[in-house]
Amino acid sequence: MLLLRKSIYSLSVIIFTVLAAAAHAADTRIGIVNTAKLLKEAPQAEAARKKLESEFAPRDAKIVDLQKRIKKLEDKLSKDAAIMSEAARKKKEREIVSKKRDVKRIREEFTEDFNFRRNEEIGKLQKLVSETILSLAKEKQYDIILNESVIYASQQVDITVNVLKRLRELYKTNQVKQ
Repeated sequence: MLLLRKSIYSLSVIIFTVLAAAAHAADTRIGIVNTAKLLKEAPQAEAARKKLESEFAPRDAKIVDLQKRIKKLEDKLSKDAAIMSEAARKKKEREIVSKKRDVKRIREEFTEDFNFRRNEEIGKLQKLVSETILSLAKEKQYDIILNESVIYASQQVDITVNVLKRLRELYKTNQVKQ
């Protein structure tokens, strides 16, 4: 595993060196983009987070409410267990176990639905970021755009800020249209 990492690192350094030499020799324009930063800081990312939050908040609140009800039932059972008949106590215990199972199932469905929707939103955002990078690269006549796998990039070739600026402009334009 360590040998593989060293090989990948060496290969990355060699590729970057060759690209840098080619860029210097032939006036090739190279740009570097930190897509992780774009996916975190783009206003579209924040809008997607808020959209998911508002979409799933009611279901989450319902689950929290159900858990509180179960806790009250458990507290009541522990308080009243000494004065309850054996049959009544067992019935309450079964009711609590059944409700816990229901909440667990509801929580699993919630998590599954949330993850599915989050992945949809991330996919849309990744597509938009990619399209924006391509658009900017063509407009500014870049020959090569690299992403996170670069070990070092000077501010001269890092176009992340420019892409983020473009994403913010797109977001504002879309907000005005809505």
